[in-house]
Amino acid sequence: MDFEFNEEQKMFREAVKDFASREVAPLVDEAEANESCPAELFTKMGKLGYLCPGYPAEYGGGGLGESGTCIMVEELARVCSGITSGLMVQSGLATYPILSHGSEEQKQRFLVPAVNGDKIAAYGLTEPNAGSDAAAIETSAKRDGDYYIINGSKIYITNGTICDFVTLAVSTDKSQGSRGISTIVVEKGTTGFSASKISKLGHHSADTAELVFEDCWVPATNLIGEEGRGYKYMLESLNSARISHAARSLGLAQAAYEASLEYAKERTQFGQPIGQFQTIAFKLANMATEIEAARWLIYRVAWLYDQGDECRKEAPMAKVFASDLAIRLAEEAMRIHAGAGYMAESRVHRYFRDAILYHTTEGTTEIQNLIISRELGL
Repeated sequence: MDFEFNEEQKMFREAVKDFASREVAPLVDEAEANESCPAELFTKMGKLGYLCPGYPAEYGGGGLGESGTCIMVEELARVCSGITSGLMVQSGLATYPILSHGSEEQKQRFLVPAVNGDKIAAYGLTEPNAGSDAAAIETSAKRDGDYYIINGSKIYITNGTICDFVTLAVSTDKSQGSRGISTIVVEKGTTGFSASKISKLGHHSADTAELVFEDCWVPATNLIGEEGRGYKYMLESLNSARISHAARSLGLAQAAYEASLEYAKERTQFGQPIGQFQTIAFKLANMATEIEAARWLIYRVAWLYDQGDECRKEAPMAKVFASDLAIRLAEEAMRIHAGAGYMAESRVHRYFRDAILYHTTEGTTEIQNLIISRELGL
């Protein structure tokens, strides 16, 4: 393993960092205040080739693998975790099943426009009664000739109200449990498909919705892969998504650290910057050390994944470690900023609100530990 990014990766990191500073940062305050995702970013990033950097060049991607996706997600999350959520779903969960198991026609109709930013994608998995127990999906799809009739609902769906299509996990045979789950693409405008926005504690700039499907007639040609293989496709998508999720946690942790370091140099108490006091200096030293450890873990796992390793143990490890780190460092940043951090306009106030979610999405920490323990043979 090379312990340095190659030149292409370095150039990509600088390009995304510059884009985040110029194009994303100016939109954050308004997006957070309005609780809306700036949909124009999908188009801008797609046209520059930044939206799905891990996907093959033949479909418009950057060919940089999971490592490239992590670079993109980390740099965007340093600016805004909420906005990053929608872009991250586009570059992974919502499109990966199509890339891996879709027909060439589906790739041209859904994947290529998503990679280019011409279409926004969502991923419909979680339901009111199916979260950690993903096999308990109740949304059904019954075959009727050349169509599937879909009924049910999904909740906490990123990009839900702005998406052009949703990659949907459905039950096509409830008697088979997880072996009866399939994946179907449902397009915006399909009769019976509706979405309503959900307000949240954090990630205000992420579009989050409840989706409802009432007798939605969807062409059978929108079935991804084979019937009954959707649960397997879901696990594959989640495994890679956990690595990029860890990169998002890393980006927020880095932002919390940088804001705290800057504040510690500027804030004066008892005649000197607070960073000169050992208590604050040691906090910052520990924050920097933990970020460095997380970065090595995450990019090693991304590298392993790019070599063809499934990382069934390592991906959950990276997700658990990085989400814990982000929450802990966001809290440390709040303590270093004291009253200034508690104000609504404070950046660290947003970091703290956003980080709390990291233990939940892409599988809770408890589920990750369950997966890890099973991989250890327990």
